[in-house]
Amino acid sequence: MLLAVDIGNTHICLGCMRGLEIVRMVRLTTNKLKTDFEYASDIRHFFDFFNIDARELDGAIVSSVVPPLTNAFSRAVELAAGVKPLILGKGVKTGVNILIDDPAQTGADLVAAAAGALKLYTPPLILIDMGTATTISVINKSGSFVGGTICPGVALGLSALSSGTSQLPNISLEAPAKVIGTNTVDSMRSGAVLGAAAMLDGMIGRIEEELGGSATVIATGGIASCVVPLCRREIVINDNLLLTGLAVIYEKNKRH
Repeated sequence: MLLAVDIGNTHICLGCMRGLEIVRMVRLTTNKLKTDFEYASDIRHFFDFFNIDARELDGAIVSSVVPPLTNAFSRAVELAAGVKPLILGKGVKTGVNILIDDPAQTGADLVAAAAGALKLYTPPLILIDMGTATTISVINKSGSFVGGTICPGVALGLSALSSGTSQLPNISLEAPAKVIGTNTVDSMRSGAVLGAAAMLDGMIGRIEEELGGSATVIATGGIASCVVPLCRREIVINDNLLLTGLAVIYEKNKRH
């Protein structure tokens, strides 16, 4: 069994996997102030809650976009699980051919998602990760990662809207009943949620124009389930894309 860890700016996702199957999964709140022992305690609670025997783990892999937490969480995995994790980064085989100007700038989460998508779907592919930021990655018909876009996340945009103005409140992230809001809250939800859906529809169309044809579109991330159903384009939601990619990458680097 493999412990796959995706450290994001808002959440840390832990998954125990057998092959590409996720046996158990949990999300923790990302906290840069926590120590390795505190995170080790979180991991042990995860194991205990789901009756997972750490001795069954064959290995672990960590993807992180929060550099201050990478080493601390890696030590936490060793403390809690007794295995030294593979850190997704320079020198790790991913199976993803990255063709951007500086491949080293590609976020570990984007590489993991690309590896997972290439395992499950036929390119060309457009991958949308809706978290703190909304990232769109593009894989051409040859299976190469050719670039993408980075946009403010939906929740981040709402937070900036309410904190940067005097009269707009903090609101929950929900879809409005219609585009034309008749009160402040519904108007904000329309702009945030339906605006994000319209942005995705438009960006997908523009990306396909540059690719010269249609592509399969896959969305992941905590906010995808709120926005994607409102899109007019066909988009597959796969909440497990990153963990799947981490399992694929681990197997490519596993010493037999």
